[in-house]
Amino acid sequence: MMQKPPQAVDFALKETSPKIGAGSITGDKLSCTYDLVEQMQYLYVRVVKAKDLPGKDVTGSCDPYVEVKLGNYKGTTKHFEKKSNPEWNQVFAFSKERIQASVLEVFVKDKDVVLDDLIGRAMFDLNEVPKRVPPDSPLAPQWYRLEDRKGDKVKGELMLAVWMGTQADEAFPDAWHSDAATVAGDGVTHIRSKVYLSPKLWYVRVNIIEAQDLLPSDKSRFPEVFVKAILGNQALRTRTSISKTINPMWNEDLMFVVADPFEEPLILSVEDRVGSNKDEVLGRCLIPLPMVQRRLDHKPVNSRWFNLEKHVIVDGEHKKEIKFASRIHLRICLEGGYHVLDESTHYSSDLRPTAKQLWKSSIGILEVGILSAHGLMPMKTKDGRGTTDAYCVAKYGQKWVRTRTIVDSFMPRWNEQYTWEVFDPCTVITIGVFDNGHVHGGGGGKDSRIGKVRIRLSTLEADRVYTHSYPLLVLHPSGVKKTGEVQLAVRFTCSSLINMLHMYSHPLLPKMHYIHPLSVIQLDSLRHQAMQIVSMRLSRAEPPLRKEIVEYMLDVDSHMWSMRRSKANFFRIMGVLSGLIAVGKWFDQICNWKNPLTSILIHILFIILVLYPELILPTVFLYLFLIGIWNFRWRARHPPHMDTRLSHADAAHPDELDEEFDTFPTSRSSDIVRMRYDRLRSIAGRVQTVIGDLATQGERFQSLLSWRDPRATTLFVTFCLIAALVLYVTPFQVVALLLGFYVLRHPRFRHKLPSVPLNFFRRLPARSDSML
Repeated sequence: MMQKPPQAVDFALKETSPKIGAGSITGDKLSCTYDLVEQMQYLYVRVVKAKDLPGKDVTGSCDPYVEVKLGNYKGTTKHFEKKSNPEWNQVFAFSKERIQASVLEVFVKDKDVVLDDLIGRAMFDLNEVPKRVPPDSPLAPQWYRLEDRKGDKVKGELMLAVWMGTQADEAFPDAWHSDAATVAGDGVTHIRSKVYLSPKLWYVRVNIIEAQDLLPSDKSRFPEVFVKAILGNQALRTRTSISKTINPMWNEDLMFVVADPFEEPLILSVEDRVGSNKDEVLGRCLIPLPMVQRRLDHKPVNSRWFNLEKHVIVDGEHKKEIKFASRIHLRICLEGGYHVLDESTHYSSDLRPTAKQLWKSSIGILEVGILSAHGLMPMKTKDGRGTTDAYCVAKYGQKWVRTRTIVDSFMPRWNEQYTWEVFDPCTVITIGVFDNGHVHGGGGGKDSRIGKVRIRLSTLEADRVYTHSYPLLVLHPSGVKKTGEVQLAVRFTCSSLINMLHMYSHPLLPKMHYIHPLSVIQLDSLRHQAMQIVSMRLSRAEPPLRKEIVEYMLDVDSHMWSMRRSKANFFRIMGVLSGLIAVGKWFDQICNWKNPLTSILIHILFIILVLYPELILPTVFLYLFLIGIWNFRWRARHPPHMDTRLSHADAAHPDELDEEFDTFPTSRSSDIVRMRYDRLRSIAGRVQTVIGDLATQGERFQSLLSWRDPRATTLFVTFCLIAALVLYVTPFQVVALLLGFYVLRHPRFRHKLPSVPLNFFRRLPARSDSML
């Protein structure tokens, strides 16, 4: 087989040995539930509320807030105006690694214009702080009497809970973190971890049958009527009706994507093409989607007549109805039996239909521990130096997860573990690493991509923990760059081996995709619309999962033309065909007796198979079985990862990369576009020649019996008659033996000229003579 040279070691996958609970024999409760990440110890302080706080300013009231201080780290709650019994219910988390103090100080202060006054404080010795490990119940907060700086009791009490825990604690996601102490204000909401769910997507099928009693303004001409359908930012139209009357017919399907809950109605507009760029609206119809029938299979939907209203727009949104115009006949439904594709079909993470009633039971659990990253590149500049605020996003099925942002670190440690239900093993989880551009306020920036990893579940052994460091590779106009490495722990646990093996006999997509298939163009357009809806909904969450993140995770631009990708796909095809080419070369060596002993053994095997033809299929399958067992020794022991050599990313020409990163439509100068167009024409010319050659060979087969060349057809028909008579009276095994010996004959009995059948075939006519 054609072996490609290995990619650079720097771009390869590396096995790691993190200190995680999985596989270790410890008595720790954490190792059974949160065992794919390294434990990170935190000191948690929950500030609940205060009571009976004394007034400090001239008005006798106070504006209290709490300051939690541990060494150099200091976190504060929000302050309340004129409130002596405030409630905060806020958690502070201090990383134990960075703790240098031995005492925790909690101050209650009064917000003032010039200098904040101290109301009182509470102090805790860290050696006395209790340890808590889930699933223990949360530690109950207690009231603490406030003291002044001298240690004397003062008026006022503070309710607190202080404990030592890990990142498995329920308080962890929403806590203020000491390693993000520089982040203030709105930036805090943008650095928290979060779990998102993709909106539930439906296909809407609108079958437009006919319209009746239309009222065009010009009665003297034949109306050219079509229907325009608008749903959100999607707009489709039917063809112009063939029947040019006031009762036009179409019977045409239009397909849309819509997300639950349905926010916008379907608007149908019947229009008449009265001029080259002028359409007259004959009537409109508004259909709320919640009232639309939902179907789970291919049973026909009842059709309905809807009234069309002819109206004008007055003062923006106010519509003034003029009069009843006509009606339209529709068959409309929400398709629950399809899977709405919102990601590239090569990397699908979910293949279930929309309707939950049609879901099969899960076959297992996927657990991913997002441990850390190292060697990250500076992604932006702050105070004159490079910095990176990294977070991870993982997407599988409808569930997206986002880790917390580690501020200003090229070696962030997240140690967060997430779980997904698995319904199909032939799916892919995508994990991306990004730089947070919204940490220090400023909403104008974008979150930059650092790199991503894809893992196909079917390549994982069940119940095995994979701990690897994956290279983060990003293609830039200047070439492929390694932006760091991300360390992951992955485990796929199978709940039922029989169910999982049975899945391999099922079709990939729900049955509606095969009973009522959608065209490739339709699917591509619907997938693009689904991506737009998902990115729009997730960007409205808090913290938002931004559009550029969602599009990168879903490979929104994977269908765009790329010279590099085209080369890579060509060599992939050659890699697949290399096995057949190798067999052909081996057989040619047998025929040419390069190794006489092998040729003799092949002759003996051939005679046995001809005399005992019932052994042919068992021999083939036994041979495939033995190859599979032999290859088992060299099976891959790690998940797949991005391969720069396979992708032709490490040897791509700068101009080809510049073309790949160009916008659509192009933004380059006319000279560059002309050069690229000429290059594309040159490549297309070669492809055109190959396709033409394939067509020529096929047409030569057709011309054997078409009498296009009467002499050739006469010869072939005569040969067929003689062959039929000879094969009728001669046993088949004799014919097979003679033919086999002729093909395998010794080079002494061969000559270098082409064979007679090949000469005859090449002389047959093809329709290329008739081409302009």
